Amino acid sequence: MDFDVLIVGGGAAGMSCAYILGSASEKSYAKNKRVGIILHQKTSHLQNAVFNNVLGLAPGTKGKDILSQGPLHLQQLYPEVMQMAKEKVLSILPAETGFLVKTNKNFYTAAVVVVAVGYTDLLSIKGLEPYIMPHQRALASKNRIQLKNENHLIVENLYVAGTLAGHRSQFAIASGSGANVALDILSIWNDNLPTQVHDKLE
Repeated sequence: MDFDVLIVGGGAAGMSCAYILGSASEKSYAKNKRVGIILHQKTSHLQNAVFNNVLGLAPGTKGKDILSQGPLHLQQLYPEVMQMAKEKVLSILPAETGFLVKTNKNFYTAAVVVVAVGYTDLLSIKGLEPYIMPHQRALASKNRIQLKNENHLIVENLYVAGTLAGHRSQFAIASGSGANVALDILSIWNDNLPTQVHDKLE
C-alpha cells in the first residue's frame, strides 16, 4: 500500500485536510501513517478569487497566492506529507484492499481516499459516477454537482470534502470541511476516540 490516506485536490478543502493530517504526524496513533496529496489545482475556483471576508486572512488576499503558497508551507511544516504536483486523477477504483488511484502519470494504492476537487459538472474521474447528484446548495442553473455522502463519507474509506461534498462555495466552509474529514480519519486511527489537533503557545 502506497498511502494510508491519499487526498485528491489541492484547493482549500484538500490542503486543509493535508495540513491537519500532517500536524498529527508525531502523535502515537499517526506516527507511521503515510499521507499524500495530489495537487490538482488547475481548475480550482481559487484561481480567480480574492478574499476580504475570511477571518485570519488579510483583506485582498488572492486565491492564486494561497494555491502557490499552501504547498510550500505544507512542505516546510509537514514534510511527511508527500506532494504530487502536475498530475490529474483519471480514476479511483476499489482494489482488493483500499483503492487504486490512476493519474495521467502514475498509479497509487491507498487505504483511504479523500476527494476534494471542484463541484463542476465536468468531473471526469472514473469510479465516482454512481455517486454524482445535483448540488443541493447551488443554483440549479449553474449545473453544479456533489457526491452522495453522509457526513463526508461516500462509502467505507472513501471521503469527499469541500463543495463536492455539498457545501456552499465559501473558502472558510471548504477549509473546515477538509479539516473535519482529517479529524474523522484521525479519530479512527486513535481507536475511534474523538480527536482534535491543536498547537498552543508555551
